Amino acid sequence: MPLKSQNQDRGESPKVVAFDAAAETFATVRAQGKRIIQSHGIFDLMHPGHILHLEEARSLGDVLVVTLTADQFVDKGPGRPYFNEQLRIRSLVALACVDYVVLVPAAGAVPGIERVRPHVFCRGKEYEDPSFDVTGSLATEREAVEKVGGTLRFVGPIKYSSTKLLNLFFDHLAGPVRTFCSALATQWTRHAFHEAVDSFQGLKVLVVGDTIFDRYAQVKVQGLTSKNLIISGRYLGEETQCGGALAVFRHVREFVKDVRYFSLLGTEDWVQREIAAHVPAGADRALRLPEFTTVVKQRFVEPPAPGKEVRKLFSVNYLDANPPSAAVEQRVLERLSAELKRVDVVLLLDFGHGLMQQRVRELVQSEARFLALNCQTNSNNHGFNIINRQYRRADAFSLDEQELVLACGRRQVEFPVELEALRKGLGARAAWLTRGSVETLGLLESGESCACPPLETDVVDTIGAGDAFFSVVALAAAMQLPLNLSTFLGQLAGAQAVKIVGNSRPISKDALVRGGMSLLNF
Repeated sequence: MPLKSQNQDRGESPKVVAFDAAAETFATVRAQGKRIIQSHGIFDLMHPGHILHLEEARSLGDVLVVTLTADQFVDKGPGRPYFNEQLRIRSLVALACVDYVVLVPAAGAVPGIERVRPHVFCRGKEYEDPSFDVTGSLATEREAVEKVGGTLRFVGPIKYSSTKLLNLFFDHLAGPVRTFCSALATQWTRHAFHEAVDSFQGLKVLVVGDTIFDRYAQVKVQGLTSKNLIISGRYLGEETQCGGALAVFRHVREFVKDVRYFSLLGTEDWVQREIAAHVPAGADRALRLPEFTTVVKQRFVEPPAPGKEVRKLFSVNYLDANPPSAAVEQRVLERLSAELKRVDVVLLLDFGHGLMQQRVRELVQSEARFLALNCQTNSNNHGFNIINRQYRRADAFSLDEQELVLACGRRQVEFPVELEALRKGLGARAAWLTRGSVETLGLLESGESCACPPLETDVVDTIGAGDAFFSVVALAAAMQLPLNLSTFLGQLAGAQAVKIVGNSRPISKDALVRGGMSLLNF
């Protein structure tokens, strides 16, 4: 019988053990001489394969512990998990073969293994085929199990896929998403998809552009002041995040081994600490000058409530009013010229904040072997930093709806027509238009086009989503991947990014791969 759990006092099953209490609980079980078996998963849709797996696992010892990934850390793509963690827990505790269930606040099995310290850790028989474990998680799990003195076993005679069943028969995917993904699945197996993403590793990449530090000051709005109708808020805290070219560099590092970062920074002490924390010394090619003010955008926000988007109240920008001097521009040209010669691909982020003066733009356009361009509009440069006024060449580019409207100079536009005109004008092989919650359009010089619906509708924060999209489609374009796959990869990156507050962390390659394979499982 299971030990008495703290959760019983709250009316929960005695089988449920809190993660923080797991180490002590299972140390007690072990001291009683019992053999502990552990299985781990999401268990989003319980099916016969799960039950047979768990029953066989239970037969290997005295106690079966099932560790379960918490909702927040499920990386099976948008709409998952279909059943929330409380329902998944209830399904597991209802099984006679399951003795304990532990909800794990992490994406993988290792934290649970470290708490449970099983004698045997069980995975499905499909993992006996090394090609099935496309993200390499099994090796990490095996190491963790052996470290605590356990062994790894493969169990379960029948394999079903919860993901496939959900994709085929449940409604967690919107109609357009299901149509797009099922069509793509006819062309790309899970292994081919993973190989396509892995193909980015061999590129030599230089990320060039304006660095922006996003400072999120969190406040609790208390109301309006009685005399001046000013929003009054109680200060909660703040954090500084890496935006602009630095955010893109962090995204690209998830996919590419050889990537360098070039930007223009001030010499503020705090900036040097931030750069050292996020950019390896060998990749740091940024120019630091005391006469330049590092760009900071301070946003006053309310913390997001569960299921709600961050509420942005006010923004203050710290940046130089005038462009850098001719002497500074010359130093930029000299250092950047040397960097351009050693790379295959340049990702250029132009936010109009000082680095990209005309001679610098001309240098990149003339020297880059493959140029992926993102020229952005913001409150500081609105109406001035327009892609087809500042640039004459790009091999690939992405922009949003407002930026396309400014580029063509009309409010009412036919988006595919104007995107093609812009692509042709820049001589680009590939072009993308992101339209937020509507769709993303992609075009190739061959005339091929595609429209991909948004994969994620549960948005926390849209800031940085376009940068994440650009980071991935730029690499895909450099590898000349098919348009529908490239666009899908970009949308997967954007779907991750909108679940992250600002640029508090980069997107994850492993999460993108797992999410993509999940959506292609038809």
